Amino acid sequence: MTLQFTVDAVVLDIEGTTSATGFVVDVLYPYSRSRFAALLAERSADPAVSRAVAQVRELTGAPDADAVQIEKTLGAWLDEDRKATPLKTLQGIIWSEGFARGDLVSHFYDDVVPALRAWHTAGLRLYVYSSGSVAAQRAWFTSSPEGDLLPLVSGLYDTENAGPKQEPESYRRIAAATGVEPSRLLFLSDRPGELDAAVAAGWHAVGVRRPGEPYFEQGVGDHAQAGAFDEISITSSRSTT
Repeated sequence: MTLQFTVDAVVLDIEGTTSATGFVVDVLYPYSRSRFAALLAERSADPAVSRAVAQVRELTGAPDADAVQIEKTLGAWLDEDRKATPLKTLQGIIWSEGFARGDLVSHFYDDVVPALRAWHTAGLRLYVYSSGSVAAQRAWFTSSPEGDLLPLVSGLYDTENAGPKQEPESYRRIAAATGVEPSRLLFLSDRPGELDAAVAAGWHAVGVRRPGEPYFEQGVGDHAQAGAFDEISITSSRSTT
């Protein structure tokens, strides 16, 4: 069954929705883990690195934590798959450089890119809201197997510029920033808590359930669900230009 919506913008989660969580866990996480020490040692004066280190110290209640302790904390958070903003910031820096060097190429499910191109052509605005940092999102969409997809995207949001993904207020911030009425926004995610928060903020939401993904068996509660993007039909009141 095809789900039908009339909205003006689609907001995309990445892991488990546009892309395989396994790729992130099996490829990107080890890549960042192996480079945390060098980043902390060589780039401590970089503003983004310095801010992230300060955030780690604040979150752990260890104001005097040195680089070795910071690296240990980052590794522990990685093991927990904790969506901590400073972890995501530092991962984003490392991944961006890896994508730029050609060490990494991002993953998208086969149904995703054709849908994104069709929706963009139809006049829909596309946004990303992921736990991964904006820097990581930018690198991800720039370095896809099908080339640079970033021109399809109107804006990028993460836990730093929008807030936690399971809080309705974060979705209200995104709606305000995009200038799109909440009732004209559609959120696609595999996580029930995120879908709940989006709906609480007045958005439409679809749970994307892909076999093999961590949340597949749990399901998406009482939200509409789709197994792929080609099961979602979207029309827009926005005229194409």
